[in-house]
Amino acid sequence: MSKITAAITGVQGYLPEYVLTNEELSKMVDTNDEWIVSRTGIKERRIMKDGATSDMATKAVLGLLKKTNTKAEDIDLVIVGTVTADYPFPSTANILCDKAGLTNAWGFDLNAACSGFIYSISTAAQFIETGKYKKVIVVGADMMSSIVDYQDRTTCIIFGDGAGAVMLEPNEEGLGIQDFILANDGAGRDYLVQPAGGSLNPPTIETVEKRQHYVKQEGKQVFKFAVTNMADISAEIMEKNNLSSDDVDWLVPHQANLRIIDATANRMGLSKDKVMINIQKYGNTTSGTLPLCLWDYEKQLKKGDTLILSAFGGGFTWGAVYLKWAYNS
Repeated sequence: MSKITAAITGVQGYLPEYVLTNEELSKMVDTNDEWIVSRTGIKERRIMKDGATSDMATKAVLGLLKKTNTKAEDIDLVIVGTVTADYPFPSTANILCDKAGLTNAWGFDLNAACSGFIYSISTAAQFIETGKYKKVIVVGADMMSSIVDYQDRTTCIIFGDGAGAVMLEPNEEGLGIQDFILANDGAGRDYLVQPAGGSLNPPTIETVEKRQHYVKQEGKQVFKFAVTNMADISAEIMEKNNLSSDDVDWLVPHQANLRIIDATANRMGLSKDKVMINIQKYGNTTSGTLPLCLWDYEKQLKKGDTLILSAFGGGFTWGAVYLKWAYNS
């Protein structure tokens, strides 16, 4: 009997209609287009004006079901990578199952900041590989505008809103997820954190007045850790699986900063034409960046292509996934 692997058999994204440009941001904080582009590579980002993370996720999932000709009742499990859940509880996955009519599925949220999709798809793969489930949906979705301080130019220029979803199904052709490496370092919470709203600092008038319910970041420290760890783990998964730069068809990097993406590609020995980049259009959608990249580049992917997915997130979290693409668009 052939080994069962978990393969992506479909991908779909959703982006809010409202486009927040650098020019508009320059009217809100002391910044300009040249400053933002030179430091991040971002030109614009999408903002959800009405609704919540579950609404973006639901639209991505309904689109995915239609695209893959899958009945909602056939889905076994949903995992949602997010840091902007609708509520502390119930989970966004729980709400998503209701809104999308996934009546036979159960689900849960996975919080790993910008590594949310990497962690989620690695976890989901286990349910497929054991033979327990046949159809699992993995969603990366974040409404970062709900926790970004638009008076803080160090963070408000970076983040946008969006959602992406993939279908995972069993594969016996040797395609799908081949390997993954995940890591974390909780000491990183000092550099990238949402200080209030949890059990350590429950909501009070004081936490609101101090603007502690927004993302706080020490940019230089985060950049240093991200450049090193995202590049290192991408190279590590290549070495572990005896892959050369010629063997890799695509790097699918977290879209946090163009300089971090370039550093990762250089470490892997990859030319820019092998790197998926859409940061200029969407900014950093946190858990949404990787599935949105796959969605944008889907038509360029060929069955059997070798992909390395790589991410780094607050906390800190980071990881890489090695997979073989399972279909032609």
